[in-house]
Amino acid sequence: MHFLDDSLLPENQQKLVIQVAPYGPEWLPSDFPEDIPVNMAEHVQKAVDCYNAGATVLHVHCREADGKGSKRISMFNELLDRLRTAVPKMVLQVGGSISFAPEGEGKEAKWLGDDTRHMLTELTPKPDQVTIAINTSQMNITELLTDDDVAGTSIANAAYYMAYRDMHLEAGPKFYLEHLKRLQESGIQPHFMLGHIAQLETVERLIRRGVYKGPLILNYVAIGGGMAGTHPADLLEFARRTPDGAVLTIEGIMRNVVPMNTIAIALGLHVRVGIEDNLWRRKGEKMTSVQQIEQMVRISRELGRDVATGPEARDIYQIGVQYNSTEETLAKLGMVPNRAPGQRGFPVRAVAA
Repeated sequence: MHFLDDSLLPENQQKLVIQVAPYGPEWLPSDFPEDIPVNMAEHVQKAVDCYNAGATVLHVHCREADGKGSKRISMFNELLDRLRTAVPKMVLQVGGSISFAPEGEGKEAKWLGDDTRHMLTELTPKPDQVTIAINTSQMNITELLTDDDVAGTSIANAAYYMAYRDMHLEAGPKFYLEHLKRLQESGIQPHFMLGHIAQLETVERLIRRGVYKGPLILNYVAIGGGMAGTHPADLLEFARRTPDGAVLTIEGIMRNVVPMNTIAIALGLHVRVGIEDNLWRRKGEKMTSVQQIEQMVRISRELGRDVATGPEARDIYQIGVQYNSTEETLAKLGMVPNRAPGQRGFPVRAVAA
């Protein structure tokens, strides 16, 4: 992204899109009973409350009656259907880490099995987005957690802690090539979740080779343990390397969320909040997803930046848009064209005669 002399002036920046992840699948309901929805009506009301507070993109997970994360596609279909009625202007984004279980007795889901992950493209009604990781990597979410962050929560349990410490995300070419194909065929926008520049470079190669043709909507995932850390210089370099026409949201973890998001707001980028990422306002003081949204709205207004409405967020994200060719995709994203046969020197964008 190019930062011109006037790029930090809020009147020249896109309106702020606030993405919220209010369902916190890694937590147990007992970790924050005041804010973790369990039944379907609570899931829907949580979405309504988040939208009314200023969030326009909803990261969707859901729970069974026992409080555990659901792996039933029928339950996600029901929730999406209810959300379409309750928050029709919200962008509905389903988390791509879900692995659906075949429904019936004696059947179990494989953890992140490719076949069950591909079922995300068969959700009905269709979500606007499904998140997608690129390249297999460690995902040790405990690396940036302090003792204060997990005190009194289920992650303080040694077995839970070790499971999250040793977690990794399988997202190699066998998975992402097929998943991108199915998402595009289904008219669902992929939302790229990237932890460092090497993953961004892979996405650029996918675009240049015609594997992906569409808007580039992505999160910089600064959660440590194989993803990005919290050094501001790394965030700035990632933003600098992101194509001009892309949409970039910053995602952090625990009490790092607010400072990272404040930087994002000042730079003209977008933010993600919610209990999936953070439980705390300050050490020992919990903060609901709605309170986190309200905080981002206040910070944005203090910096003079407007907050996007639902329809404005859909326009910024370019929901429903796909491109017809690699050349069109490169041009729309503000990237230089591919090298022509025999061309020498650095490629440049075409200019009018």
